[in-house]
Amino acid sequence: MEQKRDKAIYRVTIWGSLINVGLLVFKFAAGILGHSAAMIADAVHSLSDFVTDAIVLIFVKLSNKPVDEDHDYGHGKYETLASVIISVALLGVGMGILANGIVKIWQTIDGNPPAQPGTIALVAALLSIALKEWAYRFTIKVGRQTQSSAVITNAWHHRSDALSSIGTAVGIGGAILLGSQWTVLDPIAAVVVSLFIIKAALSIMKQAVDELMEKSLPADVEAEICSIAESEPCVSEVHNLRTRRIGSNIAIEMHVRMPGDLSLIESHNHATNIERALKKRFGEQTHVALHVEPSKINGKYELPKNNS
Repeated sequence: MEQKRDKAIYRVTIWGSLINVGLLVFKFAAGILGHSAAMIADAVHSLSDFVTDAIVLIFVKLSNKPVDEDHDYGHGKYETLASVIISVALLGVGMGILANGIVKIWQTIDGNPPAQPGTIALVAALLSIALKEWAYRFTIKVGRQTQSSAVITNAWHHRSDALSSIGTAVGIGGAILLGSQWTVLDPIAAVVVSLFIIKAALSIMKQAVDELMEKSLPADVEAEICSIAESEPCVSEVHNLRTRRIGSNIAIEMHVRMPGDLSLIESHNHATNIERALKKRFGEQTHVALHVEPSKINGKYELPKNNS
């Protein structure tokens, strides 16, 4: 199962890398030949995409290392760490594009407008929109199927590139159609694009940092966990539930109350049934730790009166 998951992640990431390399070369050439600052900024974004593809491949491999003496919960956090690194790279790209765009706008106000972009830059932008949106769609699909936070984050990196290319196409197209006096639309488009990229980066970073800080799973997921445990016969109450995400897997720890007159083997069997049900729902790699307690009567741990 894990090998199948790894192959799917590697395959989708390599396909994304091939798209990024092709677009990287074409965008840089189109930006230089077409005198487009927005297209060069877009090319830098594609370069960051290629780097994050490499990060995904390396860190997913590390996260799949088995449990060892020093890592009782495995190495799943490497995937989350990859998401943090990718989001930081994405934020850096956004800030760089924003700064460059502001400088170009200021130079235009100061009487030194950028050169009018050429048609080749517009062609590159339109091609980028189509290819990167396609890359987003097949990457996000695999990311959700494999429950890989790093792949999902990388998919949004593809989507941010498609968004940046839309802004670039609008700016370049406007500058071409409206004439040289409107070449300022090119850096304005770059600034607008940068804001979308920064927003996406901060959103991804927050989610990844939450995972590193052991944030609990969403309330609806925890409610489902309690429902699964309480559906087991003899379970009267679930409490002290603690959950967290470990890369693509989750960890569940909780206390369950059962009648005090159950034998040790009976309570063990019920706990095993709960563990199996949770792993069936959330995956075989789910970490489950159950603490069994006798039910309380009048606030105290007591045997039922008819058994006392």
